[in-house]
Amino acid sequence: MTLPNQLTTLRILLVPVFVALLLQKDPWYKLVGVVVFAVASLTDAYDGYHARKYGETTRLGAFLDPLADKLLITSAFLLYVWQGYIALWMVLLVAFRDILITVLRVYAEYRDRPVVTSKEAKYKTLAQNIFAYVVMLFILLREDQIFGKGVASVMNAILTSGYLDYVMLAITLFTVWTGVSYLVSNWNLAIRNTEGSR
Repeated sequence: MTLPNQLTTLRILLVPVFVALLLQKDPWYKLVGVVVFAVASLTDAYDGYHARKYGETTRLGAFLDPLADKLLITSAFLLYVWQGYIALWMVLLVAFRDILITVLRVYAEYRDRPVVTSKEAKYKTLAQNIFAYVVMLFILLREDQIFGKGVASVMNAILTSGYLDYVMLAITLFTVWTGVSYLVSNWNLAIRNTEGSR
């Protein structure tokens, strides 16, 4: 197994670890959970760079890499749903879009018709990651044992204000739009050309 695929596998294995840590009541466990999430995210940036630089791209990697990304972000979003910060239906819609597009991309890759990720899709991923990070930091900063009651009070007010739902709604709409755009742009390449190959 190549190094990028090893890092991708590690990212998948770290998902339940960071979720379990962030669910603990001890604030220091939560701090470690944030670090684990950051490490997992960094492996995403490096494995892609390494694979492209050294020509170690594989079909397994093409399947595992987006899967690992979706598991990481979706797990974080579901954690926020569990804690009451965002609505479940938005997370399910985002997850459905991401899973559908990932399956279609893998299918296109299998047929040797890979598609290039659009700038909009990259911005979508960036927005999801930033949101996941920020909310996770807010949750951590809410721990008065580490950061004091003043900071904790402000963070708690933000988390319970309902503003996070509006931000998540914007991300959800943008995510769905990029999914529709992807389907329209790549329908002929990834789907309809199947008829011509029979």
